[in-house]
Amino acid sequence: MASKNVLPVWVWKRPDTIVACGFGTGAAPYAPGTFGTLAGLPAYWLMQGLSVQWYLLVCGLLFVLGVWVCGRAAQALGVHDHAGIVWDEVVGYLITMIMAPAGWIWWVIGFVLFRIFDIFKPWPIKILDQRVGGGFGIMIDDVLAGVFAALCLQLLAYTNVISI
Repeated sequence: MASKNVLPVWVWKRPDTIVACGFGTGAAPYAPGTFGTLAGLPAYWLMQGLSVQWYLLVCGLLFVLGVWVCGRAAQALGVHDHAGIVWDEVVGYLITMIMAPAGWIWWVIGFVLFRIFDIFKPWPIKILDQRVGGGFGIMIDDVLAGVFAALCLQLLAYTNVISI
């Protein structure tokens, strides 16, 4: 069994590390990435009515913010991609949900697809995860996992494999 996720108390005193740790979801003792992805649900709820252009712009801004806060948090924690850093999961889920069909079932399907790609890291996600450092490295593998999950979500919706 994986070791319990632990974050130092000072993390909750710095705005950058609070964001990087998903406003507390990164402190989950087990599966912090899954809890971090859950933090993407209210963000998606707020963003779902945006036009595609505005949605992409917000995702881009959240990615840039993530590169900065995740890089700072990793440096402060002394670990390249500490399990408690989950802002990348939030942004990855939001990318998954670009142009998602309406309905709660698609939220769930998007969540599951993103978690599958984020956990198993198929090629080339794993290569990015292993070889790219800093805040950009923390973010980019989840961005790609979100893109793969979004493509699968759109394929499921387009082919009517899941009829709702």
